[in-house]
Amino acid sequence: MNIQSKKGLVLIAIGAVIALPIIGFSIGWVLKLLFPFILVGLGVVGWRNGNRIFGGLLIGFGGLMVLGKFHTLIMLIIAIALVAYGVSLVKGRRS
Repeated sequence: MNIQSKKGLVLIAIGAVIALPIIGFSIGWVLKLLFPFILVGLGVVGWRNGNRIFGGLLIGFGGLMVLGKFHTLIMLIIAIALVAYGVSLVKGRRS
């Protein structure tokens, strides 16, 4: 695929994303959910290509955004882990 075809596909995708809300189909919530992961992915690519400062910044910002989006789920996982660890300690002391 040559460079003109790639540019054309990118322009088609951008135009589709702009036009979808106008016709009543919104994918904004999907983009809001995926954006932190896209940042982390771009940061990893930058890190692997030798640009460690830019890659690290993108990974850091994307990671903070992921924490912001999924803080409830992360806290639930931590709570379940603490309860499971507490139960294992209580069972271990009874034996």
